[in-house]
Amino acid sequence: MLILDNICLKLILMYKNIFSPYTGSVCRFQPTCSTYMYEAILKYGTIRGLLLGIKRLFRCTPVKSGGFDPVP
Repeated sequence: MLILDNICLKLILMYKNIFSPYTGSVCRFQPTCSTYMYEAILKYGTIRGLLLGIKRLFRCTPVKSGGFDPVP
């Protein structure tokens, strides 16, 4: 695993452990957006994983119904 992968994964874990408990569970999708991005980076690497995660964040709007949306 590359250094950049580790940095991104640690930042996501920091978000999940420090900030996420204060915002509550507001994600419309399963898995949550942070878990989705974490899994995408593990599966595809930093660049493609971040792009997939960002696309997922843009899909998270009140217009969309959400639901189960695994990493492709």
